[in-house]
Amino acid sequence: MTESSAMVSKLFDADNHYWETSDAFTRHRDPKFADRGVQLAEIDGVVRYLVDGVQTTSLPGPADVHPRPLPGAFLEYFQGGTSREVFLSGFTEKASDHPDWYERDARLKVMDAQGLEHAWMFPSQGVVIEPLLHTDIEAAIECYRAFNRWLEEQWGFAYKNRIFGVPFITMCDPEATLRELEWCLDRGARVVNIRHGAAVTRDGNRSPADPMFDRFWHLAAEAGVVVATHDGADETYTPVHALMGEVWGEAHMGGIAPGDTQHLGQSSTFSGLTKHRTVHDFAYVLVAHRLFERFPKLKIAFIENGCAWVPSLLHALDYLGHGEGFRTSPRDQFIEHCWVAPFVEEDVRDLARHIPVERILFGSDWPHGEGYAAPKDFLVNVADFTPAEQRRIMHDNARELTFPR
Repeated sequence: MTESSAMVSKLFDADNHYWETSDAFTRHRDPKFADRGVQLAEIDGVVRYLVDGVQTTSLPGPADVHPRPLPGAFLEYFQGGTSREVFLSGFTEKASDHPDWYERDARLKVMDAQGLEHAWMFPSQGVVIEPLLHTDIEAAIECYRAFNRWLEEQWGFAYKNRIFGVPFITMCDPEATLRELEWCLDRGARVVNIRHGAAVTRDGNRSPADPMFDRFWHLAAEAGVVVATHDGADETYTPVHALMGEVWGEAHMGGIAPGDTQHLGQSSTFSGLTKHRTVHDFAYVLVAHRLFERFPKLKIAFIENGCAWVPSLLHALDYLGHGEGFRTSPRDQFIEHCWVAPFVEEDVRDLARHIPVERILFGSDWPHGEGYAAPKDFLVNVADFTPAEQRRIMHDNARELTFPR
């Protein structure tokens, strides 16, 4: 036992995951949407995901019929300690070897062994599918309506007050968004997830802080539920990549530029520049569009988006504050209403130079390959904090969000 682990007797993981079963998007789907949204089909003897009848390239297929990376298998790569070739090789096991990735009672036994008292459970594939559905708004709404019913049945929103399944709410339609939040709250949801980007609606892109969504935000604030945004997929900045390519004359580079490489998910030369920019701009917009001034009880959590973007965001909010009309400092508004979970490979001490330890969450990303092999391994990241600060980051902050007084 390390000195840090001795100081922290309870752990609350704000970034745990399950893997979706094959029927996650279809078990509760309205039959009239059988040919719309997410579908399943056997291709070359393997079950795959399709959207609008086209096989998805970003996801191989349902996790319970495709091998998954072992927990922590890719961490060394993300820490810069191994090659891309090693990253791309193996590290997978059969789904049947890990019932705890798919079943809540099996997961509780593993949590006991890991020393986890509580965990927020986020989707694995559900956080990346929404942008693929934006060509059919009704299908997107139905897909996540069905998904949340699967989640409530499979994992629960507050199972034994230890596993907190996080429903995914798409903001494609204000009325449907409000109805879904009401349904989730009625069934005990403590945390809900929205995509970190512009809301794609029938009337075009809208700010998530647009007044058209005010009833959603009002209910979230009054109910005390945490609105999280977990890293996933976003297509709304694709035109930004194209514009940057035009501005910098990439078409004339004669193959020198990386271009459309799909290298570790990089779809263009400039997607690397916007990796953190999307969540940075999402957070900026929430403040700039005065969401927290309209709803002073709101609580927002940024999960698996890292923290590298936070210093530049705070500087941008300082510039924003030079304008007129903000009731309080935009920087202070972010710090008051927002919590951040750093990546496992990031410097938590550096984050604490910018926001209070009361706003930092521990997230292991377990059982994903880019996270830690065991959630408690995160303790090394907070080893130089005081015992009280360690307990706050590793347990108390998430507990207070989940069980508000």
